[in-house]
Amino acid sequence: MTILDSNKQYKEEERQSWDSVANNWQKWWKTIERGAEKVSKRLIELAEIKPSSRVLDIATGIGEPSITAANLVGKSGYVLATDISPQMLSVAKQRAISLGLQDVIEFKEGDVETIDLPPSTFDASLCRCGLMFLPDLNAGLSNIHRSLKVGGHFAAAVWASPDQDTLSATTMNIVMKETNSKPPPPGTPGPFSLSDENSLKNSFAISEFKDLGIERINVSFDFDSPDDFTTFITETAGPLQKMLANQTTERKREILKVVTETAQKYVNDKTGKVSFENEAIVIDSKK
Repeated sequence: MTILDSNKQYKEEERQSWDSVANNWQKWWKTIERGAEKVSKRLIELAEIKPSSRVLDIATGIGEPSITAANLVGKSGYVLATDISPQMLSVAKQRAISLGLQDVIEFKEGDVETIDLPPSTFDASLCRCGLMFLPDLNAGLSNIHRSLKVGGHFAAAVWASPDQDTLSATTMNIVMKETNSKPPPPGTPGPFSLSDENSLKNSFAISEFKDLGIERINVSFDFDSPDDFTTFITETAGPLQKMLANQTTERKREILKVVTETAQKYVNDKTGKVSFENEAIVIDSKK
């Protein structure tokens, strides 16, 4: 199989994985956005988005940070929101319509490596936790670069290394161990594949981005109980669903019981909620 064929197969599997959890992301939207809101706001600040700006949002999922940006640019501005998953985009469109933003945001299906983007069009581009899943990062970054006006900003966020994502990483390790799943080979796209800051900056530089800046943001996700966390992670994490798919109902129940017991260790004594801290790496740049 050629690299091109391999990448095509990977993208199709990613599309199916995100499609399968889109409705659950809608269900858990408030929990997700309470945790990730500060990242969206920081990306928009760094990209210097303002009223009338033309903005490109890559891997928008169910609509962020597109919706936050659209509220800022107003009807004199424009947001193009892209994603590989048509089901995710369907949810995002519904949300945009419910907020009266349908004339500000346009949605387009496709992956950033190959999607047709108008050249030298956007004042700013954003990507919140999407770059890590690209099999050819340089192709994606080059496409974004071409779409920006000279001097346009690109601000993106990726997840830091697993040791900064204790509960989430521990959960995946539990499920991998209990299902005898093998870890992906080194270099495989995934949540933590861009956690090396130097490598990340180098990829941006290769794609001719300049004035690179890096910072880190602590992100906290809170759940009412360990059971609540377990339900969330099993409903929204496509890779975890895939690992559990071939397990019997009883075996699946046993595995999730271990996950819940582990989450119990992260109960906040003061609030009674299950809290875990993630760290996002935020990189900003210019064309």
